[in-house]
Amino acid sequence: MVTILAVLIGGALGFAYYKLIGCRTGTCPITSNPYISMLYGALIGYLISGAK
Repeated sequence: MVTILAVLIGGALGFAYYKLIGCRTGTCPITSNPYISMLYGALIGYLISGAK
């Protein structure tokens, strides 16, 4: 349950990073696409949760 919550929060924070900071030129590989930004956020959330 904690892992799922961490992944969801990470994805939401990844989207917030895309929306609030993002990439102005469109050449940034992670922050220029909301889906990739959310995926990286979810991955970081998963890693922080300490899932086994």
